[in-house]
Amino acid sequence: MSQAVEKGTLYVISAPSGAGKTSLVTAMLQQDPMLGVSISHTTRGMRPGEEDGENYHFIDRPTFEAMIGRGEFLEHADVFGNYYGTSQPWVDQTLAEGRDVILEIDWQGAVQVRRLMPECVSIFIVPPSAATLRSRLTGRGTDAPEVVERRLNEAREECSHALEFDYLVVNDDFGVALADLMAIVTAQRLRVSAQEARHAELLAELVAGNGL
Repeated sequence: MSQAVEKGTLYVISAPSGAGKTSLVTAMLQQDPMLGVSISHTTRGMRPGEEDGENYHFIDRPTFEAMIGRGEFLEHADVFGNYYGTSQPWVDQTLAEGRDVILEIDWQGAVQVRRLMPECVSIFIVPPSAATLRSRLTGRGTDAPEVVERRLNEAREECSHALEFDYLVVNDDFGVALADLMAIVTAQRLRVSAQEARHAELLAELVAGNGL
């Protein structure tokens, strides 16, 4: 008898710039092969070192707008003149195959996703303090002071929506924050609905008393 495939879980992860979200998600993917990350479509130009289909799916604006018209995006936004969006067919197919999917998006995208897929699990990551966030952003040494200030203002706006999420993770110690995120994933997989699909034969055997 073939084992039932439990639908995967969609994790929506948001954080202000400098909170360490990308590094944490990368570590999650390295720890768990059943986790995948959605690769967004964008109309912005490809930067040096980037690859199509790995960093983003790079498409032109008319193609993106045609996809919007066909309702192919789970969420999308126009950011500083460039579109970014998450493919709903890809997410639906991947979840149907039993794989978990991580979406790294801002709070506005998270609102769109929760509206369309209220069963998703949303996680917000914050730094341990405002001073740490400023230090991380200025420590990069790649952004002009006005860019850092803009990012800090955006961070304040992002953090004002933190309590709208299901889980809050503080990234003070990277290892602890990573363990917290993996604990959320493990807990989701231990839900009765998930375990029922995976262990239907075992439960039926125990209830029937076969071999007892």
